[in-house]
Amino acid sequence: MALLVRREPGRALGDVRQWEPFRELRTIHDEMDRFFASLWPRTAEYEAGVGPAAWVPALDVHEEKDGYVIKAELPGVKREDVSLSLEDDVLTIKGERRDEKEEKREGFLRRERVYGTFQRALQLPQSVKGDAVNAEFKDGILKITLPKADTAKTREIKIDVK
Repeated sequence: MALLVRREPGRALGDVRQWEPFRELRTIHDEMDRFFASLWPRTAEYEAGVGPAAWVPALDVHEEKDGYVIKAELPGVKREDVSLSLEDDVLTIKGERRDEKEEKREGFLRRERVYGTFQRALQLPQSVKGDAVNAEFKDGILKITLPKADTAKTREIKIDVK
């Protein structure tokens, strides 16, 4: 039975060890994290939970026979702080989660709840009836129902052989 080994740069030819593919994947993952972190460094604003990249709501999107249903998780957001727009088959959800109490005292070791504005834009796969869109907000969940627009029926075209 052959043993697959990888020779690492800088090691002597006889100094080999068993190849561990998951360790290699973890190394690649760590390198990618460092690369992207260098492109978008975290600012003090981000760490404090304010600013444009502080929080983005999670979405569930699924297609039904007659349309699309989108559920957005908006905990701590009030209905009046959310707006929806539909333009050229792009649905945009905008809003703001506000910090209702501002504490000026010292003593915070870590603050993980984030506040600020958010925006999500979704390109829909096909046209929807803009005038029939329905949105409901209940218990921190925004449910948007987008009925599909009537489209021309597909027809089969006969190909003549000459």
